[in-house]
Amino acid sequence: MRLADRLQYYRRVFHSYLMPGRSQLSFWHDTPQVNPNLRTHDLGEYYMPFLEKADYSGPYDASGIPLLDYHGRIGLQYNPIAIAQWGLGNYNAFLRRKDKQFRRKFLLASQWLCARLQQNPSGVWVWNHDFDWEYRTLLKAPWYSGLAQGQGISLLVRAWRETGEAAYSHSAKLAFQTFYKTTSEGGISFTDQAGDLWFEEYIVTPPTHILNGFIWAAWGVYDYFLATRDLRAEQLFAAAVETLRNNLRHYDLGFWSLYEQSGTRLPMLASRFYHRLHIAQLRVMQRLTGDALFSDYADRWEGYARDPGKRGRALCYKTFFKVCYY
Repeated sequence: MRLADRLQYYRRVFHSYLMPGRSQLSFWHDTPQVNPNLRTHDLGEYYMPFLEKADYSGPYDASGIPLLDYHGRIGLQYNPIAIAQWGLGNYNAFLRRKDKQFRRKFLLASQWLCARLQQNPSGVWVWNHDFDWEYRTLLKAPWYSGLAQGQGISLLVRAWRETGEAAYSHSAKLAFQTFYKTTSEGGISFTDQAGDLWFEEYIVTPPTHILNGFIWAAWGVYDYFLATRDLRAEQLFAAAVETLRNNLRHYDLGFWSLYEQSGTRLPMLASRFYHRLHIAQLRVMQRLTGDALFSDYADRWEGYARDPGKRGRALCYKTFFKVCYY
């Protein structure tokens, strides 16, 4: 990373962590938990509650769409992942409270997603992020994400189920095509040397297989199957489940979970937030698949989080990683 980019990154981290109420982290860092009302074989409430996201305090644009404040040169931005999650939180709130304000908001997010679906240079329909983002390789705007594709689909198929409006199903179908396309073809899928299929949150070379993004994207595939009964979607989800079964051991360091498989000499550990998110996601996966392997890992990782020594070791690793690679 260039010196100017590194300084910009640290300025953004300073704003985000020391003044979280004024940053994009105030949206992302809710409490990861399994939705107690989730249904496994039919569309219902989303798999995590996201009610804190539904109560996001802003800022919003003039139409009522949430904006995230990244500060510095990035500033206020639309983030399609955040908008999808905000919509899903409002959908859950609507089903629980039957208040039309929540229905209006979840459909507002759905309409925004329909309007913002664009073809990338490969002709594949994606939701773009229109700002540069420092990952390890700089993601130059416009960039797209398997996480956005999955959660956008999860929202749109619920909007279609609620309203019967074809625009939602049409947009979901277009967005779903990214799962059939490899990253080199303008899509978000990657098959590794072992034959395992990944959905990539960030499209970089070599791919990094971010765990939380992969799982959330897979839920979008599952939701598309529930909505359409498309057998190809069922097969894609089954392949993703097999990938997770085969690779979870690579995310377990014996004291904490990994955020990704970056291939760096020092592995990138999950933050405390993402470690808790992994636990919640694995518990959902056990509910969806019936596979005890996922709950076994969730129990193990929950044990790591309760152990002060393991938490301290994870913090040291995470800090050193940031100094070395960011």
